[in-house]
Amino acid sequence: MRPQHELGPGEPGPARPAAGEPGDGPPPGDSPRSRDAAAGDPLGGRPSSRDTPPSGLGRLYVIAAPSGAGKTSLVKALMEREPRMRFSVSYTTRAPRPNEVDGRDYHFVSRARFEEMAARGEFLEHAQVYDNFYGTGLGAVQSELRDGQLLLLEIDWQGARQVRARLPAARSIFILPPTRRALEERLRARSTDSDAVIERRLEDAAQDLAHWTEFDYVVVNDQFERAVADLLAIVQQRGDELAATRPEVARFAAGLLKS
Repeated sequence: MRPQHELGPGEPGPARPAAGEPGDGPPPGDSPRSRDAAAGDPLGGRPSSRDTPPSGLGRLYVIAAPSGAGKTSLVKALMEREPRMRFSVSYTTRAPRPNEVDGRDYHFVSRARFEEMAARGEFLEHAQVYDNFYGTGLGAVQSELRDGQLLLLEIDWQGARQVRARLPAARSIFILPPTRRALEERLRARSTDSDAVIERRLEDAAQDLAHWTEFDYVVVNDQFERAVADLLAIVQQRGDELAATRPEVARFAAGLLKS
């Protein structure tokens, strides 16, 4: 997984978007990428179309969020409430944190091995985030979908864009925080990141937030249990009222981007 951390208390922000109101969709346009990965393949070796995972069997869900939005805590709670859901463990070149286990949190590999895997087309998606590379193994996703599983990818917007391009049937979910201050408080509460890394993450937060328009659903993590319930509704195919196209999401996101 690509861990984030649950939000701590934050200042009151713009009103949480209500579900179910009619709308005319998100504003057009897209924000420039804030990282080094190219839209399709930062390391080369993009697999051919014949390697694309099947889309007619299992269901694939992609969850993304800016760093500090509470994504990993939400995903953990979702997995506990939906036992059918399987989790796809990402590959990464970064060093493991003290509480992380190889094969459970990530597959930790050297940069040389990562580049070899990318060149052989072994990733469904991969991207450079800050100074490290992350990727989702193609073979594992293919196997789970062929078996009819519900599969969850916890990745960033770069990876989500690649998955959507190669597997249009995948459903994508973006997590919004209640306020920008809440993001900053949670990032500064971490004991694993240096001040320099925290500053970089804060600088990138606006860029990350701007990509909510690319996703099928948007969940606001202002109340943890309600956000988990929203995610559960989506993966159980009851999430029409959480579509990203509802107009109140555009207003809420605009407030976050201006704050």
